Amino acid sequence: MEDCLIEDQTTFYSKAEHYWKEVPPTVDGMLGGYGSISSIDINGSKLFLQKFLGEGQGKTGTGCALDCGAGIGRITKRLLLPLFRTVDLVDVTQEFLDKARSYLGEEAKQVENYFCCGLQDFQPQPKRYDVIWIQWVIGHLTDDHLVEFLRRCRSGLRPDGLIVVKDNVAFEGVIPDDVDSSVCRDLNVLHRLVARAGLNIICEEQQQNFPEEIYQVHTLALR
Repeated sequence: MEDCLIEDQTTFYSKAEHYWKEVPPTVDGMLGGYGSISSIDINGSKLFLQKFLGEGQGKTGTGCALDCGAGIGRITKRLLLPLFRTVDLVDVTQEFLDKARSYLGEEAKQVENYFCCGLQDFQPQPKRYDVIWIQWVIGHLTDDHLVEFLRRCRSGLRPDGLIVVKDNVAFEGVIPDDVDSSVCRDLNVLHRLVARAGLNIICEEQQQNFPEEIYQVHTLALR
């Protein structure tokens, strides 16, 4: 869908890398100046995720999680580390991962791996993760790369594992953002890409109580 919007794939990715290298390694930087919504975001994510975690048939384990597009570790610190024994972070910007080690503080000892890599090239270790959390980053992948990445994520899940995608959704179609070199897809487009990846949507919710001027944000649980 967005291929007509992305003329040069290499430029699409390199522009995004350059953009993030200029962003300060702070919570406000990670959230594009909307640092004030962080707690609302984390609380909504926690309520969503805890529905699936636990012991017993069909429940998702709490051994290891992967934070995709982790930045300085905002989600790792406040959502994943309190719920999982170990967490891995992956982000394209090394400065953010370096900052994460201090930002996470004492809890950093629960982090096993800091991967510096774009998601279009990242290969999750097979059958390692109970939860793969992908938030505010899928817009930096082309359609084909997103489908391929989701397929690799599926292979990275433990039994009853879960992929969670939380991101902006457009009202209609695909909207390019030339500032950070990304796209925002509507739900129909996103649903089609999830289906192409061979995944099923087992739960979907809209994040509530965000400012009206920003995109709607939806959370999808996939397996």
